[in-house]
Amino acid sequence: MLTRTLVAARNQLLSISTQLSNQIRGLMKTFGLIVPKGTGRVFDSNVNELLDENGGLAPVILPLLAAWRDIRKRAGDLGRQLLAAARESRATQLLMTIPGVGAVTAVSYVAAIEDPDNFRTSRSVGAWLGLTTRRYQSGEVDYGGHISRKGDNRLRGLLYEAATVILTRTSARNESSLRSWGLNLRERVGFKRAAVAVARKLAVIMHSMLKTGEVFNTSAGATV
Repeated sequence: MLTRTLVAARNQLLSISTQLSNQIRGLMKTFGLIVPKGTGRVFDSNVNELLDENGGLAPVILPLLAAWRDIRKRAGDLGRQLLAAARESRATQLLMTIPGVGAVTAVSYVAAIEDPDNFRTSRSVGAWLGLTTRRYQSGEVDYGGHISRKGDNRLRGLLYEAATVILTRTSARNESSLRSWGLNLRERVGFKRAAVAVARKLAVIMHSMLKTGEVFNTSAGATV
């Protein structure tokens, strides 16, 4: 419960940080000041550079920017607590044997799942996280749509990021049947859809690992 609360608190701060940065972008755009793409220090620097050209707007934007910085700092503090929790959790260490799955993703997954026995099959985790394809049926029409996006949005995003790492890293340590399957799929359906499919496979594999207590098997997973 404590870990779940920690994950939820960090996610809330990250969400507030995103809202503040979007508000800053929106307010500045009203005055014709377009903040270039970028996050973290890049975003901070870009905003300050644009405010140098419009001193009248600075008293309005700078308090929001200061709040944004503070929220990010607090989120970083909770992130470090998550890393400490990861080092103390056997389940988290187990999931981190998957190339591309870091401490935050592993802790967030374990906290969300709670007990692997909550799911009858590993496959059902993908649907629970909103990573399965929606279907549309009407008369003779039957086709798959986009993913349902149900469940934990932050965890779904973390799994997508992990899938992206798996598909883009080329080190020998990252080679696995899952990566090969994902790369082959990318050739057929494009990167984004392949990354979603790998994220769904990851959710299933991670649940199976928690059930069996076995580390990631590089020669398995693509057919799970």
